[in-house]
Amino acid sequence: MRFVFPPIRRSRNPLVRALSVIAGLAVVGVLLVFGTIVIGLLVVGSVVFFAWRQWKIARGGQVGPQAAPAAESRARDPNVLKGEFTVIQQGRPVHH
Repeated sequence: MRFVFPPIRRSRNPLVRALSVIAGLAVVGVLLVFGTIVIGLLVVGSVVFFAWRQWKIARGGQVGPQAAPAAESRARDPNVLKGEFTVIQQGRPVHH
């Protein structure tokens, strides 16, 4: 079963046509202004966030997931791997 919209009946009155065109242009104008405001806020927010990160990095602190507590970073040995390991004994089958 298909849903079909009824045909659009255009008004023959030129004043109604002109008013509908003006109303459509007003709606498009409001959407353009709203979109411009949203884009402007996103740009300003990203510039402020980037400047804040650069200021934090310039002060000597690390920002983001690579930041680690000072005690842990000093005690870390580069030859030690961190992770979860399973001890496999020789001669016994392993079932995962």
